[in-house]
Amino acid sequence: MLDLLIRNGTVVDGTGAPSRRADVGVRDGRVVAIGEIDEPAARTVDADGLIVAPGFIDLHTHYDAQLFWDPTASPSPLHGVTTVMGGNCGFSLAPTDPDHTGYLTRMMSKVEGMPRDALEQGLDWNWRSFGEFLDRLEGGIGVNAGFLVGHSALRRAVMGDAAVSDEASPEQVAAMARNLHAALEQGGLGFSTSTVSTHHDGELQPVPSRSAVRSEFEVLATAVADHPGTSIEMILQGCLSGFSAEEEDLMATLSRLANRPLNWNVLGLSSTSPERIAQQLHASDVAAAKGGTVVALSIIHNMPVFISFDSGVLLSGLPGWRELFVLPVAERIVSLSDPEVRRRLEASAASEEAGNLRSRVANWPEMTIQQSYSSQTAPYEGRMMDDIAHERGQSPFDALLDIVVADDLKTGLMPPTPESDADWEAGVELWNDNRVVVGGSDAGAHLDMTCGAVYSTGLLEGAVRKRGLIGWEEAIALLTDRPARLYGLRERGKLAPGYWADIVIFDPDTVAPGAVRMRKDMPGGASRLYADSIGMEKVFVNGREIVANGSFTGELPGQLLRSGRDTRTVTAGTEWWRD
Repeated sequence: MLDLLIRNGTVVDGTGAPSRRADVGVRDGRVVAIGEIDEPAARTVDADGLIVAPGFIDLHTHYDAQLFWDPTASPSPLHGVTTVMGGNCGFSLAPTDPDHTGYLTRMMSKVEGMPRDALEQGLDWNWRSFGEFLDRLEGGIGVNAGFLVGHSALRRAVMGDAAVSDEASPEQVAAMARNLHAALEQGGLGFSTSTVSTHHDGELQPVPSRSAVRSEFEVLATAVADHPGTSIEMILQGCLSGFSAEEEDLMATLSRLANRPLNWNVLGLSSTSPERIAQQLHASDVAAAKGGTVVALSIIHNMPVFISFDSGVLLSGLPGWRELFVLPVAERIVSLSDPEVRRRLEASAASEEAGNLRSRVANWPEMTIQQSYSSQTAPYEGRMMDDIAHERGQSPFDALLDIVVADDLKTGLMPPTPESDADWEAGVELWNDNRVVVGGSDAGAHLDMTCGAVYSTGLLEGAVRKRGLIGWEEAIALLTDRPARLYGLRERGKLAPGYWADIVIFDPDTVAPGAVRMRKDMPGGASRLYADSIGMEKVFVNGREIVANGSFTGELPGQLLRSGRDTRTVTAGTEWWRD
């Protein structure tokens, strides 16, 4: 007898093959049959009119901490994600010891936008080695999860306070390598690091990995080569605008030394900057010529960004505005109510000095009130400031600040998100490039600014349902089989007999991300941005239902993924996207 039988669905198996109407049979957590199935089942689900597909695989999350207080990894599974990868950008929670946990807490809070109260109250730090960290999660999570070993944690564990400033001695590099070997032997999926100038720790010092010299990176990459089923992930300065020849050579060398793919984060999409994109993808060509594999992790579109006068995210970067956000909330409200202060702030935001923030953030007429916090401001929710200001007979900036003050600064604001059909067309062209893999959600991070967990339903809605730029078969392959192949995930990423039964069932006529809103549900009463989904009917992980009709079921069937056991080796220089 089958444990689960999904009948009458349109099966899109993740390989890019044409969809077909078929049944899917599941037993003991795995798919055992696809086609016409007569075998009885303990449970039958009618999927008539719905698409049945493999669960989506998110290669770039920061759920490392959240899984300890929220084992569902919400809201990602609501958007069809069944497997997540953490430990990216050089930031993992192990290895560590009591002398360093406070530092890692402050660093994660600053660099990845996780509320410090949530980290301090949600983590007990009852682990030291990377293996002990993994053991704490094994058997108690709702999704499949694997973790890279972060360079900053390795460096801090060996060098202490000097990790943020000093070049490591040969003995210290050797100690880091020993720790990395141990972590990979215990199940780490690879090595991650950062050299990007925007990454600072809780004391506003460069994160530890930024003080490494090239030889240190090379020793650690060489260590990766000794462990099956591993890879390298990296974020560099050139990820922001374009790689230098030195950065291209570094990535190629690290991939070759590790004999593994290196994926970098993140390739931004724009139809107006093809030269920048071509220059960044050239890094893959350089690596291929040297026997390496370098793959860009691409976002699916320009993610909406959310700001508030409470948090000050992005707004504090406007010239002359930082002093405002140093003030306590009560004093800030007084300042924002002062006409003279308003004129000064408005003029500063409109100055040349504001740079890109002038159009991206200080575009007051096109700002949308995403979420209000009082009965007085509720009528403005979901509306653009230009319309509101006209109705109130005010300038958009004055109307905005009146609403913000009435909400005690909590108003959720959404600046305009540049996006066009041409951007989506450019994205589809890129995603079909074998130098690119889809992802870059950053889910679990930057919780007061964005909700990257919507990337999967966003792709399905934006590229397939609304614009018809690609078919369901191609879109689902981008979200499933391709990322699984890059990381060598065993028996995941497609629907086939013998594969794990990670399955999503969704309505092709309605699938989409829901509205992003702030919710207060984290340890210590901290808030985060969150989005439900539309049309995502059911999600199964290893054959058990974790999402039903847009809500979590409470089931926790996820597996902790360990290198070698749950991953196969993908070697550098090979066509990773093929069998």
